[in-house]
Amino acid sequence: MPMITIMPSGKTTEALEGTTLLAAILAAEEDLNHKCEGNASCGTCHIFVHEGRKGLSKIAREENEKLDSIIGVGSKSRLACQAKVLGTENIKVELLGFGSGF
Repeated sequence: MPMITIMPSGKTTEALEGTTLLAAILAAEEDLNHKCEGNASCGTCHIFVHEGRKGLSKIAREENEKLDSIIGVGSKSRLACQAKVLGTENIKVELLGFGSGF
């Protein structure tokens, strides 16, 4: 089972295959905005994935379109509600200090 490291707190948690990063982060009792309840329609769960990107599901069209509308998006950006753990490697994410979605 892969470990998810959440920055900046450094907290770690295990995640089952198929779990979204949002679910894993919330299970670790970290605070992460998520206004649309995982529908990729608000962008508030925008995070950076620093390590283990190959251990996550590919970006689908819906997620990519939402990321295109958010300021501050980079190559490490994902929506935590859409990125599912594949179970192949450990992952390190950074929670952003601002609500970057709408």
